[in-house]
Amino acid sequence: MPANLTLRYLQAEKEYRRATTAEEELACLQAMLRELPKHKGTDKLQADLKQRISKAKQAYEARKNAKKQGTGLRMPRQGAGRVVLLGGPNVGKSQFVQTTTRAEPEVAVYPFTTQKPSPAMMPFEDVFFQLVDTPPVTGDLFDADTESLVRGADLVLLLLDLGSDEGLSDGLAVTNRLAAGRTRLATESYLDDADIGVSYTRTILVPNKIDLPDAPLRWQMFQDEGLPRSHGEGGPSFPHALISAIEGTGIDELRQAVFDALEVVRVYTKLPTEKEPDFTNPFTIRRGETLAEVAQLIHKDIADHLKSARVWGSQVHGGTQVKPDYEPADKDVVELHT
Repeated sequence: MPANLTLRYLQAEKEYRRATTAEEELACLQAMLRELPKHKGTDKLQADLKQRISKAKQAYEARKNAKKQGTGLRMPRQGAGRVVLLGGPNVGKSQFVQTTTRAEPEVAVYPFTTQKPSPAMMPFEDVFFQLVDTPPVTGDLFDADTESLVRGADLVLLLLDLGSDEGLSDGLAVTNRLAAGRTRLATESYLDDADIGVSYTRTILVPNKIDLPDAPLRWQMFQDEGLPRSHGEGGPSFPHALISAIEGTGIDELRQAVFDALEVVRVYTKLPTEKEPDFTNPFTIRRGETLAEVAQLIHKDIADHLKSARVWGSQVHGGTQVKPDYEPADKDVVELHT
């Protein structure tokens, strides 16, 4: 029997995958159970959700106790998407942040310079992405806050060190460490239908330090030996983008790859009383989302009373009137009517 999942359930499931704290995870699971249609086709899913809620409550209580002791992470989301940097020791994550943002993290030749997750804003044309640097991941060291950030990320950039013969083993240690848990790297972001507690986050492999003399040869050697892959060993290959964080090589191409991977759609707004739209600060949604989501970003009251809109863009004639379920294309101009 089909589950016939509702839009509200699917929205709660989307928020669950992006949850970065035990409190958010618990709230989303409870919303999923509340919105789940109750019939024989969802019996197994109901049982899975109830079991997961029980575990989430335990994790939430443990997290509350940790906060009382001064630990725990809460990082507000900003920009058109959250991009988390992962990698082994001395792979160049902090240098990448320094090159692509206005932040000034400590950059050193010795490993473990980054001690805790740190956000910055990476520009691409007229939008910004939240870029989160994280402590190095090894087979023995993996911070719980990093795992939460990976789970809630819109995209992971997995850096690979082309300046060291150990770069490949360090990269494999990251994917294998995650594959052993419930938050894993993949070529797409989704929840595991067979186990609702397992989450996969879309990942781009970023071999760094391509400017070094031995880097091209080492890159070929790493490919021959077997690069880190989706789901750990045996999964599909990650898309990759070769860069030099210190020289800036490949950075513009990587920015474009991030924008494309996140399927960002920029929407510019225009007031009925104005001739020109506001091109300074676009609202951003994902491809496939509608004007209703745009209205929600502007103001809840507009979203609640949205009746129609006029659109100027690549898919329609200028000023075409559309309904709230219209899916904007990148750089559409909209005039919302309530």
